[in-house]
Amino acid sequence: MDLPVDYYERVYAGVLGKLIGVYLGRPFEGWTYQRIMQELGPINDYVHQRFNRPLVVTDDDVAGTFTFIRALEDYGLPNQLTAEQMGHCWLNYIIDKRTILWWGGNGNSTEHTAWLNLKKGIPAPLSGAIATNGKTIAEQIGAQIFIDGWALVAPGQPALAASLAQKAASVSHDGESVYAAMLWAAMEAQAFVCQDIEQLLTTGLALIPPDCDIALMIADIRRWRQEDNDWHLTRQRIEDHYGYQKYPSNCHIIPNHALMIMAMLYAPDDFQQAQCIINTSGWDTDCNAGNVGCLSGIMLGLSGINAGPDWRGPLADRMLISSAEGGFSINNAVRMTDYLVALGHKVAGQQPPVPPKNGAQYHFSLPGSVQGFRWQVENNAADVAVGNIVYSGKRCLSLRYAGLAAESQARVMTPTFAPPEIVEMHSYDLMATPLIYPGQRLQAAVIAPSDNPQPVNVRLCLRVYDENSQLVAHYGAPQVLNAGDETMLCLDIPDFHGQPVAEVGIALEAVTGTASGQILIDWLRWDGTPTLTLSKPQGESDFWWRSWVNGVDLVSRHYAGRIRISKEYDEGLLIHGTRQWQDYRVQSTITLHLGEYGGLAFRVQGMRRYYAVQITRDGKCQLVRVRDNARTVLAEQAIGDIYEREIVLDVLAEGSLITATVDGMTLQAQDAGRDRLADGGAGLMICAGALSTDAIHITPVR
Repeated sequence: MDLPVDYYERVYAGVLGKLIGVYLGRPFEGWTYQRIMQELGPINDYVHQRFNRPLVVTDDDVAGTFTFIRALEDYGLPNQLTAEQMGHCWLNYIIDKRTILWWGGNGNSTEHTAWLNLKKGIPAPLSGAIATNGKTIAEQIGAQIFIDGWALVAPGQPALAASLAQKAASVSHDGESVYAAMLWAAMEAQAFVCQDIEQLLTTGLALIPPDCDIALMIADIRRWRQEDNDWHLTRQRIEDHYGYQKYPSNCHIIPNHALMIMAMLYAPDDFQQAQCIINTSGWDTDCNAGNVGCLSGIMLGLSGINAGPDWRGPLADRMLISSAEGGFSINNAVRMTDYLVALGHKVAGQQPPVPPKNGAQYHFSLPGSVQGFRWQVENNAADVAVGNIVYSGKRCLSLRYAGLAAESQARVMTPTFAPPEIVEMHSYDLMATPLIYPGQRLQAAVIAPSDNPQPVNVRLCLRVYDENSQLVAHYGAPQVLNAGDETMLCLDIPDFHGQPVAEVGIALEAVTGTASGQILIDWLRWDGTPTLTLSKPQGESDFWWRSWVNGVDLVSRHYAGRIRISKEYDEGLLIHGTRQWQDYRVQSTITLHLGEYGGLAFRVQGMRRYYAVQITRDGKCQLVRVRDNARTVLAEQAIGDIYEREIVLDVLAEGSLITATVDGMTLQAQDAGRDRLADGGAGLMICAGALSTDAIHITPVR
């Protein structure tokens, strides 16, 4: 199937629209129209500062949308994907009471209820069915808020988007909630090739039962739109006929979907006005505004988003995704767009495009993109701005400055780990690991345009959390950049005693006096296998502890010199690292204190996808592959006594060959089948017990 010629930019606009809507509506989620009008007035721009909160926070709408789409990567393309596999995706990427979902309690939160069903072995779609949970629980809003990704990978294929949304929604929901999800996904998919809202509604309605409540409600709102010609009047009619008082439980789909339909009918061609209507109308504002923003973004493109206030500047492409795959957590709209577009090509039966600029993590190839880069200026009052321009036929990040002094500390940085404000976020936990590590090489291509008036010093820069959780800057060697120069900066990342690298970027200073001008970053990237020792730091070092994906019940800080974990029931993992880790060596000396089994995990891709060397209660040493519900023993030997003694583990993962040495015994397996895991982080694993170690060492294979 042919993809739209502007597919790349339209996906980017859809992702941006989703983020803008969620982060705009998040601070007053659950408020009524009356309260919003009284305390905030019409919502025409971000209001987070009025609540003394950061703009970019962890949120279920963002995390679920951009995590559950990974089922396409994990289980194959749409023809093979099932609702049961979507449920496996939940079990792999969600950490109990910590990530993605609203953990509001069994029988109270629809998603939490479905999660508990999955954990008990009730597969999807039964996990979310009315027959299992009852109509009230099954028809809340959650099915709809996670579905935008299915449309973004199925441009011009509304039936396919609706089918994928139906399977995904049925993990936790049923009935009218699933119909709403199907309709909205179909509208978003068709919006790539049609920008007429009435036609989009007709397309979506053709894929759900004509006599369902969603369809009947939409007919009412279409009629009211023509009769009222004033969204305030139509909103009141929605409250009277479809308001929260008409439906039981917390956050029903019908009232909120009604507001979304109203917003799109009144502002099909105006991104800002659609956001004003949907947010000012109240109720589940972040969910509703996120779905409306994605549809508006796809329909209107970047020009539609840019036509209103500066939505993109404060956002700076940033996004946070809290899941069990910690290397996916510190993200941005461009990285997510690249990921979705590659999937979209595969869904269409095409080869994914060659990654921009040879796969650089930061490439700025989309109009207006900044990928999280923002100025930090200390010691002088330089006037600075960051933007995106075309130079010599390619898009670059533009760093403008005026009055930049030689003694200034001027940096343009982007996050590679949890930001400091995470401590103050009144939202979901952020499970994240750093993106960049000691032993890797950081590189950037920088340009001084030919009309740059003064030379400047440029150098790579990192900011690292120290033992007191303060950010400390570390710099590479400076290079003088004169007008017309193009150069590559390189920095081999040093060891920071295991402390996480929080930000990377470029530092600038005048060579003499002050400087004004512009420097361009063509791309910035890092490569290589880490050389890293993870051992308990001195002091509290809060962000070191936060740099693990915590899938156990307790990570104790009270054992001198040791990392100690425990799990009350079943299995848990403590994970560090990213999917960029492929072939590497991992070593640790562990002590198993109690449990069914425990050991060292590697190539970890979530809670239910990893390899491990495990020591079992009955005295066996096993090399295993875990993939969803399947635990496959690849090699095994007897080991004898296991508790309260040190056991030395040494694992080499190189391609399909895995070699593990356990107290001098060797286990080896060639795992070259379709179920093999090619990459992922490392960590500790325990089942119903406790385990400790003094350190985990990660090094290159050769």
